[in-house]
Amino acid sequence: MVYSGAKFERQKAVSKALILPNLVSFLLGCFLCTSILLLMTHGNFDDLAKYDSTVISAAVAAAAGKTNKANGINSVLQEKRILVAIASFDFSQLPHLEEVLSSYRDICEAGATVDLYIYTTSAYPVALIDLLNNRLACTSNQFQIIISLKTPAVRLNLVNYHRNLFYEHLEQYDLFIYSEDDIRITPTTVAAYLYETEIVESIVGKPRSSDYNVGVVRYEYNFPPDVIIDDKTRHATKNVTRVYWEHPWKPSIPKSVAAVPAEPLGTDYVHMTNHHQGMYLATRYLLQKWRDRVGCNFDIIRSRPGEKNNPSQPVEGTQRVWMSSQMLYGSNHCNVQQVIPMDRFGSFNVFHLPNKNYRRVGKKGRLGGTEDSPLNEFADGKTKFAGPSSTLLTAMELHVEIEKNFPSEKRKYRKKNSNGVIRMVDDEFDPIPYFKGKENHMEIIKRRMKAYNAYVLRGGIMSKEDMEGASQHLFLDEEEQV
Repeated sequence: MVYSGAKFERQKAVSKALILPNLVSFLLGCFLCTSILLLMTHGNFDDLAKYDSTVISAAVAAAAGKTNKANGINSVLQEKRILVAIASFDFSQLPHLEEVLSSYRDICEAGATVDLYIYTTSAYPVALIDLLNNRLACTSNQFQIIISLKTPAVRLNLVNYHRNLFYEHLEQYDLFIYSEDDIRITPTTVAAYLYETEIVESIVGKPRSSDYNVGVVRYEYNFPPDVIIDDKTRHATKNVTRVYWEHPWKPSIPKSVAAVPAEPLGTDYVHMTNHHQGMYLATRYLLQKWRDRVGCNFDIIRSRPGEKNNPSQPVEGTQRVWMSSQMLYGSNHCNVQQVIPMDRFGSFNVFHLPNKNYRRVGKKGRLGGTEDSPLNEFADGKTKFAGPSSTLLTAMELHVEIEKNFPSEKRKYRKKNSNGVIRMVDDEFDPIPYFKGKENHMEIIKRRMKAYNAYVLRGGIMSKEDMEGASQHLFLDEEEQV
């Protein structure tokens, strides 16, 4: 193949960049093979085992991030310190939360240090913690999760706790992310936010940059609502695509999406007329400025606005809408302008994992609905469903079987990290207010915290009792009895 001009120069640069790491790999392989042959000839297998352990440890350490620098790869996320807070009331959205946590592990793998707090009312059983420790260990060891237990009496105010967390640790992190427990945030989302925030600052100047924040748009996939996708109906996905269910107004421009009204961003940036996101991202500088902004006081936790004569009735959305979006973007509050670049709009799309809210659109009392529209029906949570095949191998089942049959303490090179990724802390305040099922709840918390503390003392090794109680159905059913 013949290259010319700039294409040839790029190909030549790539070839040069690959020579050094490939040469090093070749020499290391020669050294390793020669050493093993010498040991087999003149040494013994005990020495060989020690040597293997050293080489493997060194290889794992090298793979943890040094190769990126050798190949000249650079990431916007490298060496960034990120603090994340997620409100996850109980286990009702556990499948979605698992995917969310895996995405934050991806962000760590992209070069960032990620500390993540889960605010919840449910103590995690040891088997679930052990499974997540296994799944979420970042190769750089720069991903940590703290499960902060709160009383169910806080109810909708569980979303408030992140605000104090952010401001108490303002000087320790570069980026802060608050989110509900069912929104997938990828390295692309975070890198694009940091990149675009710098561009906005360069356009409007640093003093004015706190008037804006780069936003996101949640999407789902519009699968046919009355069809179960299986081998007979898979053709029904032919026309399925992403939909922005929170923005149904037509014409979409300007009723759902409009140009940013303030110059000089209006030619290149849009905003959503419904600015609810279920999350937000903010740099340290922006949080500082919003704290000091007149009429904003972003660091002060307060309840969502209610009707004048009936404060319990919200007028601008629920507490979770207020804390994630409305306080920040509402014109009567912080009045920060949401901005999304036109040429990178797709980079700021985040997947709403339940993939169910699009089904509400057009229903009575919902977005796009009228008085004549069909009702949006709600269940009481007691509906029984036909389950999947019992022969399916679950992640929990396989994890426990591996730990039973191949105990960590007998492994030669890959011992468990006794610290793990996850730490669980009982932050329930005392005295705890009354709530329905309080006695049973407190008993579950006490028992699971005791089991967790024993697990930590054993160096992150599950006991026989931990494994026997590992069934997801057992701990979910136990929670439902509260």
